[in-house]
Amino acid sequence: MMQQPSADRRSTYLDALSLDIERKLQKALSSPGQRPDFLQQLFADVALEIEDRALDIIFNKDEDQVNSADDATENSICFYDLLADYYVGAPEKGKRILDLIVQLWSQSFVSHIFALLFHKWLFEVSIENTEALLRYGSALVQGATNIFWIDIQTNRRRFLSLFTYLLEEVALVPDRSNKISLQARRDLCLLLSRFLFFYNLDELLEIFLKNFPTFPNAFLVGGPADIFVIELTDQLQKLKVEPVVLHYISRMSALKGLELRMTTSTRLKACLYSFTSPGGPMYPTRAVRHAAWNTLNLLFPVGQYPRHVISLFFRLLYPWYWPSSCWNFIMTCVRAVVHYILKVLVSCWENIRKSKRT
Repeated sequence: MMQQPSADRRSTYLDALSLDIERKLQKALSSPGQRPDFLQQLFADVALEIEDRALDIIFNKDEDQVNSADDATENSICFYDLLADYYVGAPEKGKRILDLIVQLWSQSFVSHIFALLFHKWLFEVSIENTEALLRYGSALVQGATNIFWIDIQTNRRRFLSLFTYLLEEVALVPDRSNKISLQARRDLCLLLSRFLFFYNLDELLEIFLKNFPTFPNAFLVGGPADIFVIELTDQLQKLKVEPVVLHYISRMSALKGLELRMTTSTRLKACLYSFTSPGGPMYPTRAVRHAAWNTLNLLFPVGQYPRHVISLFFRLLYPWYWPSSCWNFIMTCVRAVVHYILKVLVSCWENIRKSKRT
């Protein structure tokens, strides 16, 4: 008896949200001058985390299960998590919104909104219009790309649920991924390759590579592993946020054991090596340089000592870094000596205690 009122209350609340989104889209359509601002605000509203009071309205506290939205990023639920499920269960509720989105295709943030609201609808609801599927698949990839970059720039994972769905429920499920065009599937896999490590899903790397679609240039660039590494290295060189760079580099240890072509292996090695030296073009911090060295030595243990010697000579090209390098070297040596002395003292103290007992 308690579940029915809860379901009705949830449906009423989501109906109201859907109507509000429709009104805002109509407002954006009728106001060309303020259209970008309206659409940006609508995207922010859809991506907003739901407050506890609103959750109490939507869900019954006594329910054992909420739904897949509970897996939202950082233990929070966003409006798009609920609305995406809502439009799958009630496709007719999203038809008017979808029609308005189609009329605003070329505007900023429209693909973002479409990707958030209709990423599940696209793959779980039957769509007979083949031409529309082509448009929707392209818009999904474009919108998801922009959305994931927002997470990169803020170093948050608010859109983890979207990424997880596209990876686990689409890319790894051929029956769903085949709904969109082959080119859209390729673009989607390239997109997932660029952000897989950021969203900490590298444990799915092996099965993800097995589900890669065919690429027309595979005979030139290599197999799925080569394509994945190429996308990953390109992504890494675009990153500017230090914690994100460190996260990517630390996660790249998952690449150990992959069979790569010589050109791809060299590309990966060069990418990591570019983060080991101060100065341009990457201007890595000390933490990034050390992380890059550790990952480089892990993935390519052969030749690590010659690499360090070569790097030392290149450091001579940056004399303004010499004082800080010398200071860091001295401090490292001091810490090593102090740790060694403490270790010896502790060992001596334990030996004295043992001798007294005997």
